Amino acid sequence: MALKQTCSILAVTAGLASSLASAAQAEDLNALIWCDHADPELLQPFEEAHDVRVNVKEYEGTAAGLTLLEQSRPGDWDVMVIDAVDVGRAVERGLLAPLPADQLSTDSYFPEAVLADHTTIDGTTYAVTEKFGYNTIAYNKAAVDPADMASLDALWSGKYDGRIAIYDYYLPVLGLVGLEAGIKTADLDAAALETIRAPLMKLGAASKQVSDVVGSQTALATGEVDVLIGGGEWLTAVLNAENPDLDWTIPEEGGLLWAQSLAIVEGTEKPELALEFIKYITSPEGQARLATSSCYWGMPANKAAGDVLTDEQKAILRWDDQPDYLSRAQLYPVPDADTDAAMQDLWTDMLQN
Repeated sequence: MALKQTCSILAVTAGLASSLASAAQAEDLNALIWCDHADPELLQPFEEAHDVRVNVKEYEGTAAGLTLLEQSRPGDWDVMVIDAVDVGRAVERGLLAPLPADQLSTDSYFPEAVLADHTTIDGTTYAVTEKFGYNTIAYNKAAVDPADMASLDALWSGKYDGRIAIYDYYLPVLGLVGLEAGIKTADLDAAALETIRAPLMKLGAASKQVSDVVGSQTALATGEVDVLIGGGEWLTAVLNAENPDLDWTIPEEGGLLWAQSLAIVEGTEKPELALEFIKYITSPEGQARLATSSCYWGMPANKAAGDVLTDEQKAILRWDDQPDYLSRAQLYPVPDADTDAAMQDLWTDMLQN
């Protein structure tokens, strides 16, 4: 009898432990993100409101993010930040789950930032845009002639050789090199890559370094370099208080519009919690916090965030200039698999040159 009681107690204890383990698991949300989503000031309100913990893993570049998903097990990841123009690539591989579009209104968004042609595939919404900005020229106006920054040609003039940094992401930089050569980002195919090979190699030779987000910010802030191709408000805004001489512009050739989106990963075991996270991030409060994240600033896709942001924050983001900027920006290149591989090979050649 005692043995039976002991077994019963052990069974109950085991069952309780299993229940507690399940509860603990349900309190986690796993997110593949860009560094702006790692800010505790962004995550804490959601975690407290839902009594959960958001576990994040940062990545850079869509190819890296898709590889991470493909190497993971179903349920390992719940939500993912992804370039809006690359949503289709993830959907083709079966990596993203449909979203209930009726619960994620974009009526208060900047129209140019909705990008439904990229986030909705065959009538089904798979992602919602959350933040946007520009890959263009960032510079230290105390160290360069701002008038030179009105054209991308300045970076190939020789005047700033050894003072240039290149943002280490092949898609926007190849797009900018293409714009300097008179090639629209939509026309940047395999044949066009040969046209921009020589100017890309010349740019690489003129640069002092190729660096990621943090490295680019550090190089410009410390004076290691004076110009960054691929930079923009995302790089200088967060440093404005420390060094107001750090500036950016969209040159006459134009710039590239980056737009990040948030999606639910196919196979998540917490679709409801994942959806609540997306609702929070795209709410006015979430958008304001995301726009001013400690890693990098950027424009909120939802204009309603303007009611939460301060006048000073909106001035740094150049809120009132957005209609002009949006009219002069082109979307990232959207290469097919072969062209994307050729782009990465060209980028590697530049790095090794």
